[in-house]
Amino acid sequence: MNASALSPLADLESQIQYRFKDRSLLEQAMTHRSYGRSHYERLEFLGDAILNAVVADGLYQVFPELPEGDLSRLRANLVCQEQLVSVAEDLGLSRYLRLGEGELKSGGQNRPSILADTVESLYGALWRDGGFAAAQQVILMGFTARIAAIDLKRLPSAKDAKTRLQEWLQARRCDLPTYDVLNISGAAHAQTFDVLCHVPAFSVEGRGTGVTRRAAEQQAAELAFQQLESLPAPTGKKSSA
Repeated sequence: MNASALSPLADLESQIQYRFKDRSLLEQAMTHRSYGRSHYERLEFLGDAILNAVVADGLYQVFPELPEGDLSRLRANLVCQEQLVSVAEDLGLSRYLRLGEGELKSGGQNRPSILADTVESLYGALWRDGGFAAAQQVILMGFTARIAAIDLKRLPSAKDAKTRLQEWLQARRCDLPTYDVLNISGAAHAQTFDVLCHVPAFSVEGRGTGVTRRAAEQQAAELAFQQLESLPAPTGKKSSA
């Protein structure tokens, strides 16, 4: 590896305050499968496991009174793609990614799924290079503030966003929402869906994106539901359409 290749990785090491003993692990963590055979997917597998363990331990300590079900929902909301992309953006990981020509041309360095995977692969590389303590230290750099910012008054429901929105509307005898795919981008194996959720009774809309249509619909429903929570029920009856 030449000096020009080492320099940006050294910058990343400086950001995470950890110097790799085996720099090839960090290089592998930043390498997409479109670039070469030694890519990040196995490290991502490890990183997902250590991320869940560290976040679970953090929640366990910060919220000693919460039952298992609530802790599980909080963890799911913290290790989701949206949060991981936010961590990737904080670290500027798109600058360090190694992508094949096709992925570069299609904007892969900014694709949410790739950014989220890269965060997990970084954690996996840390685990392999420095053990649990090294990975935990860097994970907590990204998640301690996020855990502290949790508002238990808005504790995520066990029901998903689409179900909550549907039940809320049914209780008020309103027409159910519609979901329309506005755009599908990316290669067939790494698509991003852009979906609009429209609630006709209130003229409310929520727009979501995700690596699957279902994920995009869930995000759109959540955004629409947030707008509806403080609104009164409509005075008219359900339409006959």
